[in-house]
Amino acid sequence: MGGVTDREADTAVPPASAASLELASMRKQYRAEGLSETELAATPVEQFARWFKQAATDGGLFEPNAMVVSTADTRGRPSSRTVLLKHFDAQGFVFYTNYDSRKGRELDENPYVSLLFPWHPMARQVVVTGVARRTGRDETAAYFRTRPHGSQLGAWASAQSTVVAGRRALDAAYAELAARYPAGEQVPVPPHWGGFRVVPETVEFWQGRENRLHDRLRYVTETDAGGWRVERLSP
Repeated sequence: MGGVTDREADTAVPPASAASLELASMRKQYRAEGLSETELAATPVEQFARWFKQAATDGGLFEPNAMVVSTADTRGRPSSRTVLLKHFDAQGFVFYTNYDSRKGRELDENPYVSLLFPWHPMARQVVVTGVARRTGRDETAAYFRTRPHGSQLGAWASAQSTVVAGRRALDAAYAELAARYPAGEQVPVPPHWGGFRVVPETVEFWQGRENRLHDRLRYVTETDAGGWRVERLSP
C-alpha cells in the first residue's frame, strides 16, 4: 500500500544523475613519485611545511590551506566541515571560528579532532589527529585585526550553526553592524569568537601511487621521549 507496483518499477526512469554517472568506474591512475622514509623531515611540522609550500606554489590548488575539520559530540556522533588553516608551527595547527558553533561546542565537550588536507591535484593528503585547545585572547585579537573589515562584521552578524529565518535576516544583521562600525572604524573582537590550536598526536602523509599501492607514512608522538617515530601504513 502506497508502494511502487511491479509495472511502475519496470518502467521507472532512473534519476539523471544515476543514469549519467557510473560511480564504480570513476577512478584515476596515480603516477606521482613515491614517498620514502629517508625523504622525511625530522618532525611532522617540518614535513608539512615542505608539502604545504609545494601545494601553495606548484600544486594548482585554489585554497591550499583549506582543511576538513572533523569533530564528535559526547555521544560519538561525528560532523565535518571545511575550515581555513591560519597558522602552523611546532605547537600545532590553528584555525578560528565561532565558539558557539557546532564545532566549537563539540570541541569544548570532546577536544579530540581530525584535520584533513585534500590536495587532490597533487595526489596527496595530510591527516592530522590531536587535541584542540583554545588560543589565548591576545593571539585571537591579533589575528582578528588582520581580517578584512567585512569579515570582522561577519563574525558578529552570524550566529554560526544556528537556524536563521532567511537570507534577509542575515543581511539585515550585517547592514546594522556596517552602519554601527563603518569602514575605518575598529570592530571589537567578539567574545564568542576565537581560535583553536590542534596539538598533533599523529600526522599522516599520503602520496598516491600506481595500482592503489599508495605511500602512507605516519608520524606518531612519543610522549615519554618527547620525539616522533615514523611508521608505514598499508594503503
